Amino acid sequence: MLRPVLVALTVALASSYVLADPLTYRNDRFGTTLTFPAEVFSQPMEPPANGDGMTWLSADGASLSAYASYNALMLSPRAFADQASQGNGRFEVTYRRVADRWVVLSGYEDGDIFYYRFEFGADDVIHSMLLRYPTALRERYDPLTGPIGRSLDGP
Repeated sequence: MLRPVLVALTVALASSYVLADPLTYRNDRFGTTLTFPAEVFSQPMEPPANGDGMTWLSADGASLSAYASYNALMLSPRAFADQASQGNGRFEVTYRRVADRWVVLSGYEDGDIFYYRFEFGADDVIHSMLLRYPTALRERYDPLTGPIGRSLDGP
């Protein structure tokens, strides 16, 4: 009986952490939005001159990026996922999901876990987010990937 209580408590704590002190970023150039816990990703980096996105760092070595770009090659989500999955030995994709308007890729690169989400929006824009964190911090960041990823949006 204690096990279900511990599982419920763990889920509740992880969920409350995600919802505590949320920040919603909105990119003026593309309209990309992303909501995330500001207390975790508290160190904003200098935005790029072209205005395509933003990156935040955590105190423990994780990073979160939100950005957008034009789908210049007019790739479908499946073709985009195929192309993005080819890491030429640089990274290993261990999870891939493709839907009508979005793609999720996750795996390992240089000792880190990565979680990419791409939303195919209007005007041939692909809204993107990337969450990277050391594998040693998996218990802290794995519960954040879904809520942050699902918050990604754009016109």
